[in-house]
Amino acid sequence: MRKAIQHREVVNVRKHIFSVIGALLMAGLCAMVVLSLTAGMQDGPKILTYAEMNNLEGTVPGEMAKAFKEKTEELSGGTLIIDIQANGVLGSEDQLIDNLLGGGNITDFTRISASALTQYGCRKAALLSIPYTFESDEHFYRFAESELAQEILLEPRELGLPLRGLCYAHEGFRNFFFKKEVRGIEDIKSMKLRVSSDPVMTGMVNDFGAYATPVAFTELYSALSSGVVDGAEQPTANYLSNAFPEVAPNLLLDEHTLGVVQIVMAEYRWAQLSEQEQKWIMEAAQYASQVASAKVDEILRTTFATLREKGVNIVDVEDKTPWKQACQPTIDEHIRNDRELYQKILDMGEEG
Repeated sequence: MRKAIQHREVVNVRKHIFSVIGALLMAGLCAMVVLSLTAGMQDGPKILTYAEMNNLEGTVPGEMAKAFKEKTEELSGGTLIIDIQANGVLGSEDQLIDNLLGGGNITDFTRISASALTQYGCRKAALLSIPYTFESDEHFYRFAESELAQEILLEPRELGLPLRGLCYAHEGFRNFFFKKEVRGIEDIKSMKLRVSSDPVMTGMVNDFGAYATPVAFTELYSALSSGVVDGAEQPTANYLSNAFPEVAPNLLLDEHTLGVVQIVMAEYRWAQLSEQEQKWIMEAAQYASQVASAKVDEILRTTFATLREKGVNIVDVEDKTPWKQACQPTIDEHIRNDRELYQKILDMGEEG
């Protein structure tokens, strides 16, 4: 009887030992699986989304986006992948900026007009969209390579906005286009002209005697087609690439604003990158800016040739004085707190 009891106790002890060993082996196996999966995730590429409102082909922003993707992936050896979402599929410019400011769950980067940050309190950025500020490409490039340009790129962070400006470029002068022919400033009075939500652009259009009418860019074609608006303004390459000549075949070369653009990134996403990855991103942004500068003249030459082939009525504004004088109230309003800074930008045009 005693031997039987001792035997059962030995068996139970053995069962307990094997149970413990089995549990330890299972825990070890699970740990190995977890470590393996974690290592796999660490070894895989980081995919970063880049939103662009325009087509990738035939536009300066499109070439800029492709160059940024190419250089980032080259420098990182494919450990950073840029997923470009073009043609406004991820939302309007305002929606994308709001998303970046709110945490960036839609996109990590977007290309915006420099003036788009004005409505978020960026007074310095507003100076770049003041009508008739930049006289030429050379004037802009002197600014873009200056310390002042870097200061304005960092303005969102100074204001506590979780947004990081990476680089500047430009897409040529912005011009008006209309459903009917326009020869001068008197012809646009009382017209409904589409604008973004930028207060500088809105003020300028109202100064011209027209009615500034906010319309989302993705809805502009239908707004022109249906007569909701009589005209709009865009960089000339964007005018062509978005098929606006089909519904507004009259282009007026008033060159009211140089189309300054920039790449911006969600600050939280920047913080998730290693120091080396951050360096790659900055180097790729500078490369993209240089590509944009090299491509803009070629794109504009091709654009104007195509517009003429399509029969677009192109009117050159030889004397811009009436236009400059008309929008002086808006200029004064938006430089009054930064006159010294604005003068520095103007002075760069005289250095050449």
